[in-house]
Amino acid sequence: MFADKKMRAGTGALATIVSALALIAGATAADARDKDKKRDKEAETAAPAFTAKRESDGVFSSTYKPYPGVATALVGATVFDGRGGKIENGVVFFSGGKIVAVGGPDTQVPADIAVFDGTGKFVTPGIIDIHSHLGDYPSPGVDAHSDGNEATSPTTPEVWAEHSVWPQDPGFSRALANGGITALQILPGSANLMGGRSVTLKNVPARTTQGMKFPGAPYGLKMACGENPKRVYGSRGRMPSTRMGNLAVNRQTWLAAIDYANNKEAKRDLAKETLVGVLKGEILVHNHCYRADEMAIVMDMAKEMGYKVSTFHHAVESYKIGDLLRENDVCSAVWADWYGFKMESYDGILENAAFLQREGACVVIHSDDQNDIQRLNQEARKAQKAGQRMGIEISDATAIQWITYNPAKAMGIHEMTGSLEPGKMADVVLWNGDPLSVYSRPEKVWIDGALMFDANDPKRRPVSDFELGQPGEGDVK
Repeated sequence: MFADKKMRAGTGALATIVSALALIAGATAADARDKDKKRDKEAETAAPAFTAKRESDGVFSSTYKPYPGVATALVGATVFDGRGGKIENGVVFFSGGKIVAVGGPDTQVPADIAVFDGTGKFVTPGIIDIHSHLGDYPSPGVDAHSDGNEATSPTTPEVWAEHSVWPQDPGFSRALANGGITALQILPGSANLMGGRSVTLKNVPARTTQGMKFPGAPYGLKMACGENPKRVYGSRGRMPSTRMGNLAVNRQTWLAAIDYANNKEAKRDLAKETLVGVLKGEILVHNHCYRADEMAIVMDMAKEMGYKVSTFHHAVESYKIGDLLRENDVCSAVWADWYGFKMESYDGILENAAFLQREGACVVIHSDDQNDIQRLNQEARKAQKAGQRMGIEISDATAIQWITYNPAKAMGIHEMTGSLEPGKMADVVLWNGDPLSVYSRPEKVWIDGALMFDANDPKRRPVSDFELGQPGEGDVK
């Protein structure tokens, strides 16, 4: 019993000591926590946490500023307004970079402005190319300049075409002088199912891509279906290697983007940010696709995932589903006569654009080529004539719409440009003859009311830094 008492007494003393130590430890821990809080607060005050900016903060925003211009009137010309209208002996008056008035010979213009006699000539809105790779595949076409395909993964929506654009590409000034191109969309290539973001540019000389970037134009997402992605990745033993693989990878990628959009705690992901922009309707989908069946499947996938296709590009079989394209309000950006160069383009026909027009679907003539961009007017004429030979009447004014207002609509810039309407940007071309003729060329080109090209004034032709000093280039007297 004594031993038990002694043990209990020892235990009591030990408990007292342990309790005391616990109190000391607790106090020490509390002090440490207080010190940690104080240190954290001081750190927050002294050095705020680093955060990356987002698009809403003006990341890579346009720095474009219109070149100086003067109030100008073009009188006596035949005017195509870009919306299917035609005015004989018309007047186009612009000032402050905007269209002020468009009308017949009675249209009033101020007396103290620049007036150009357009008798026997034609006026159109600036020509717009919805599908270009200028700057990403610039001239000269060497491997060192090949910056349009990030062919390292089947889906690369995180890349932006503007981060490859070389503003010194001589193709820009050629497109202006020979084709009357005032705006163009630069797209990534078609090696991938999702190739990245496109960018819309004003066709003006600038030191930086941001200096050319069309203010207020929405981004596009370049997608591709069919042979290209399955060939590129199937040859590497990777998925996709079939058309069903193409769709499976696309669908899984969209599902991951939807999960990301619904997860407020998700770590920032550049690829998924682009796809969420599409789901929100802020980024427009431009889909490289040839076959009619695949276009129909892509439209079904878009409905499944909750986005909309703006335009199918190349689309040589659009004529087979004109009604579906019209019902889904999807444009077709097509060539006049390119077909048959691979299996999925085999069933292309010259009347593609004409059949689409007959169905009431949106038609756009595009280039996808550094040379064709210089003659979209001629490509529109070829497509028009192919339809007329089939008995499908297409007016000249409608053919002009294929290369002005319709591409602007498909690119989301039709409220700002693409037609000669009061309040819109003064992007205007004066042609020395019928703009749909192979013999006609731009005589003068204005962008936001600034005269950027004048065939009668060699000094008015923009010359890139790259061309300066080259034999036969840049040596204008």
